Amino acid sequence: MSCNVIAIDGPAGVGKTTIAKKLSKKINAPVLFSGQLYRAVAYEMIKNKINLSQKNKIIQIAKQLDMGIYSERVLYAEEIDLISSKISSEKQLRKALINYQRRFPKIQKKSIKYVIIEGRDIGTVIFPKAKVKFFMWASSKIRAKRRYDQVKKTSKRAKLSSIHKEIDKRDLRDMNRKVAPMVPAADSYLIDNTNYDIPQTFNAILKILNEYI
Repeated sequence: MSCNVIAIDGPAGVGKTTIAKKLSKKINAPVLFSGQLYRAVAYEMIKNKINLSQKNKIIQIAKQLDMGIYSERVLYAEEIDLISSKISSEKQLRKALINYQRRFPKIQKKSIKYVIIEGRDIGTVIFPKAKVKFFMWASSKIRAKRRYDQVKKTSKRAKLSSIHKEIDKRDLRDMNRKVAPMVPAADSYLIDNTNYDIPQTFNAILKILNEYI
């Protein structure tokens, strides 16, 4: 029997990963960062000089992923940002990684009551029957600045303008793609944190979550 899923969806740079980490510590729940799955695939593509046309090799990477070997410092480099965005709409790759995501609650210890899974389509596609769903949002300008502050720690070439442009492009792709577009689930709680800092966002989500756990 699998445990209950807490779904956190939203676009790039909205703070999903940070909030998921804080919630994980607060309620002692394992967490899966779905975006990092695609980033890990992108990292292996760069490492092994695999291009976007080599789809069979990309799928093979996805099937053999071991997320325990990657550091966040490596996965959030700017070049990985660009490639992970491009491969995220590949149907066969998504299928392989969905299997990984759906196994996550099933492999936890019996004592674990909740898991947190963050991404872009967790509450709509991956776990439509999740216990509680959140959809986080913020303006693209604010999200670009947040991502820039994150990326510049690992890349001296990071530029705020190019990151903002890429975020706008990714939003357009994610919201309009034919396979699992990024949209809030009808039963999700919408959290607009354009004018919130992390503690304010965390407290708003925790207040809602306390009604369920």
